[in-house]
Amino acid sequence: MAVNVDRIAALEAQLDAFDPAARAEAVAALAGMAREGLIAAPPAGDETNVHSHTFFSYNAYGYSPSGFAWRAWRRGLAVAGTVDFDVLHGLEETIEAGRMLGLRTTSGMETRVFIPELRDKEINSPKEPGVWYFMGTAFPRVPPGESPAGRTLARMHALAQERNRGVIARVNAYLGKATIDYEQDVIPLTPSRNPTERHLLRAYDRKARALLGGAAAAFWGEALRIGEDRARALLDDPPRLHEAMRSALMKAGSPGYAAPEAGAFPALREAAAMVKDAAGLPTATWLDGTSAGEADIDALLDFLLGEGIVAVNIIPERNWNIPDPAARALKVRKLGECIEACRARDIPVIAGTEMNKYGQPFADNFAVDELAPYVHDFLGGALALYGHTMLARCGPWSYGGAWAADAFGPAGLADGRRRRNEFYQAVGAAGPLPAEKCARLAAFKVDAAPRALLDAAGREN
Repeated sequence: MAVNVDRIAALEAQLDAFDPAARAEAVAALAGMAREGLIAAPPAGDETNVHSHTFFSYNAYGYSPSGFAWRAWRRGLAVAGTVDFDVLHGLEETIEAGRMLGLRTTSGMETRVFIPELRDKEINSPKEPGVWYFMGTAFPRVPPGESPAGRTLARMHALAQERNRGVIARVNAYLGKATIDYEQDVIPLTPSRNPTERHLLRAYDRKARALLGGAAAAFWGEALRIGEDRARALLDDPPRLHEAMRSALMKAGSPGYAAPEAGAFPALREAAAMVKDAAGLPTATWLDGTSAGEADIDALLDFLLGEGIVAVNIIPERNWNIPDPAARALKVRKLGECIEACRARDIPVIAGTEMNKYGQPFADNFAVDELAPYVHDFLGGALALYGHTMLARCGPWSYGGAWAADAFGPAGLADGRRRRNEFYQAVGAAGPLPAEKCARLAAFKVDAAPRALLDAAGREN
């Protein structure tokens, strides 16, 4: 059968439609064409990206969970993971797309929390002492809305939207012209009522163009204090315009910024408990090691282990792909220190590229000299996430649950983490688990031996 290139292109575009039925139809059709040999992909290698945002928060390229999974399959990623701010709206779609494509997939969420013990130190949220980007990774499913985890997740989402509304009110007051309305101008840009700061930027840009036309350059030149000529050039480059708007209107010291007040963010302990209650993995996010809160990586990791953190997420691209040689050397050294500290504590390390800013790559280049020493750390961490995801979907065999504590010892001890990591990595390495393998696993008793589960995951029939 001949390959219909136009049909494939149309289906790939349909993958990112806001209509979930259209996305499901597209991924099913593309997966069917792949099974028939009409579309090829390279064998899965060592590349991973388990931190990509989707359009359920913000993806700079407009990718849905299905769209990201499809492109990950075509790229030959070993593991692909989606992450969205404050919601798990893309979880089931991510897992289902992976199942249809024979691709290992995981899904989680990211948010900002407050750490009282570090209230006086900047950590990984610039100019916001005590505020910390935190992740829950490898959720096996969305917690029921009436459960304690579901209620906490809903509150986290509500807090984030309250912060957005506050930003709009302050920026509107500053701009005077080209103001936006949350319901009319922002919500339509999202598929599930979860706008982020970047949606606000897009809405302000659209409104200024619609209201002011050719006068938009003068308006932004004055509002952003960059001059009309510079603003006119940026209007032809929306991603760069939005970055200039973000810096001038919404970041610390700008008209739209307000210092966090008590209760603006959930406490780390509350967020970590929610993730664990939902059988996900409470995960640290590490920036670059240069802030006061990250300077002593050993002290930070030991503190976070005590708070229930079981993995560390890194965005490697921003730690090596830096024009300034001195800054690059510093951040490459800090990256090595972080990974060595994680190795010493048997903490899984995962990597991704975010993809919520235009220009970020689809996957990291693990072949560069700065990242090559860590490729197996990133791969092992991603495989552990997938192994946990699938076992926790098939039965009560999650990384942080009672079964794992009995089988491997406490996760608070290095030996317990080491034994867990070896097991869940091995399950993940056994390959994508199709429905028949999950059914086989689900038939096991709740106290099944690790070896029996691993054998079942790896057995072909």
